[in-house]
Amino acid sequence: MRKILVCQHVPYEILGTLDPLLRNAGYRIKYVNFGRDPHARPELDGYHGLIVLGGPMNVDQAAAYPHIATEIDLVKCAVDRGLPVLGICLGAQIISSALGGEVFDGVDKEIGWYDVSLTEAGKGDPVFLAATHTEKIFQWHGQTFSLPDGAVHLASSQLCANQAFRYGDNVYGFQFHLEVDEPMIARWLRVPAHVAEIEALGGVIDPERIREDTPSHIDRLKELSDGTFGAVIELFGRRERRHVVLPSR
Repeated sequence: MRKILVCQHVPYEILGTLDPLLRNAGYRIKYVNFGRDPHARPELDGYHGLIVLGGPMNVDQAAAYPHIATEIDLVKCAVDRGLPVLGICLGAQIISSALGGEVFDGVDKEIGWYDVSLTEAGKGDPVFLAATHTEKIFQWHGQTFSLPDGAVHLASSQLCANQAFRYGDNVYGFQFHLEVDEPMIARWLRVPAHVAEIEALGGVIDPERIREDTPSHIDRLKELSDGTFGAVIELFGRRERRHVVLPSR
């Protein structure tokens, strides 16, 4: 059985709609729960791919969250081995950092539903064939990342230039959240830290508006999730293992 290693940081940021897609494709999922054990040191031997999920911490907080450095090294190892890698939100920022990019505060926080547009490269990328030029996609982030040297820019939004990128042919970073469903969004809006985060913005983000907008967009998001993650899962099924030279920092 093929196996996927998943880095998780908090209990409410999970694989979501990606979970049944992986299981239906015959994958065994192994979680590394860094929220419970921030000093865990997972190995990649025997795995066919790596997924790094989101979380409220920042890449520059490695002193408080020692698993950040561990995950950066894990991504470097996966890329060096030619293993497919997918990073979502914080996970994409970790991939960028591992490949020599920078992570920094965005212009404004994106929390809720935002238009995300494909670049010309994104329109032709095999992972985004299910998407039209511009789609309404769920977001929850305050930081963003630069594109690592050699990365292909795939998507952007008005507030965040780098919403998605590809490195090589099997490493993807998504700033947005394709994996959420309606119950996940409802849960995120109840998380005390999230409630405090929204309140601190002084009314810029309206959680009731997010709740009202979600039924209008969630079915399309599920279609995008199935198409996009289905293509990513095909990458995990490849048997090729090519050595990739990482960029120097």
